[in-house]
Amino acid sequence: MERANPRMDDFVLDLAGVGRPRICFLPTASGDADHYVVRFYRRFGGGATEPSHVSLFRRDRGAGAVEGDIEAHLLRQDVIYVGGGSLLSLLGTWRAHGLDRTLRRAWERGVVLCGLSAGSLCWFRDAVTAFHGPSRSVRGLGLLPYSNCVHYDGEPERRRAYRRLVADGLVGGFGVDDGAALVFTGAALERVVASRPGPTAYDVRRGEDGEVVETALRVHVLGSQVPTTDGVGAA
Repeated sequence: MERANPRMDDFVLDLAGVGRPRICFLPTASGDADHYVVRFYRRFGGGATEPSHVSLFRRDRGAGAVEGDIEAHLLRQDVIYVGGGSLLSLLGTWRAHGLDRTLRRAWERGVVLCGLSAGSLCWFRDAVTAFHGPSRSVRGLGLLPYSNCVHYDGEPERRRAYRRLVADGLVGGFGVDDGAALVFTGAALERVVASRPGPTAYDVRRGEDGEVVETALRVHVLGSQVPTTDGVGAA
């Protein structure tokens, strides 16, 4: 989300643990928008990675476009990067093509799965989307047994809706500011990282008294000499 700040992308590539990672872009949530695919190759096509992309809305034949056995290609990747856009369209299209099952297999094999906005929401059991109107909950792929709400600092209405949903029984989870990311190993939250000072993430749960409690999580700012910043506590 920060074109001039590569720290988060570099961090994701480092997670792959190989010298020249194979990274495949899934722009499904944007309807495979040309400009999004172009931006991906501008960022990752400089030779340090082996980039590719999968289009499900059209037949691409350009460099990097995947044809044929999409499942086999995705299972060979080191990183699968999912773009933002419509979460509902993404999930419906993936399920129609069987990619929901393929991505679970990739996760079980240890492929790094990542993404922003809809590309973050999709991995969770429940997600809060506001793409098609007022904020609402949507059932995601369920790889992670929590709920997720993105753009936490930039969209106050979505944040309020998430708190209401959790108060009404939605499974607890995480609210994440732009510029911050949750890092999971399996289904366990390992850490929170941020591309710059300021962004954070919150553990959001319904307390025994029915009140929703937000707890700011400790954040590691990428590129900082200071390893962590402490959360500010419950709200």
